[in-house]
Amino acid sequence: MKRLVLASNNPGKLKEFAQLLAPFDFELLAQSAFAVTEAEEPHPTFIENALAKARHASAATGLPALADDSGLCVAALGGAPGVLSARYGGEPKSDARNNTRLLSALDGHTDRRAHYVCVLVLLAHAEDPQPLIAEGEWHGEILRAPRGNGGFGYDPLFLVPQLGLSAAELAEEQKNTLSHRGQAMAQLLARLHRAR
Repeated sequence: MKRLVLASNNPGKLKEFAQLLAPFDFELLAQSAFAVTEAEEPHPTFIENALAKARHASAATGLPALADDSGLCVAALGGAPGVLSARYGGEPKSDARNNTRLLSALDGHTDRRAHYVCVLVLLAHAEDPQPLIAEGEWHGEILRAPRGNGGFGYDPLFLVPQLGLSAAELAEEQKNTLSHRGQAMAQLLARLHRAR
């Protein structure tokens, strides 16, 4: 089994990625298992932040690293919260504060279109000159009040129009198939197969 460090301390992401990678021969370990601190994310794009996180985790552990940078982009807010999604409501990070701020920012807007973005970066080592990169998008709308108890982040506010359910109301397997992370991971795994 190949060991792979996840450049995140987010338990929700670790659980999702571990499920997505379950059919493959990877042992996914959170960077916190190696006492690796979170990387700085100073960049304005998802791809730059994902690369920075993967290089940081790989350099600290000596292992191949998987990083994602993901967030919610809302049309009426010019793409915000975007790369600032995790800290939209301020520090320390709080899903509840993020959701409250998003609803407040959208007050009075009729355009509720939004999409999740996920950029995945897989590095063989910290100096890998050719990382594998994959991207997924999940389009929906922002509800006016939270619904559902599953998922994390903005999931209770993210309506999947074709199903009439919020992301937090979906079964885990269904969410993993439809989500931005699921799409990006499918793309990444397809690239891994081609690279073998």
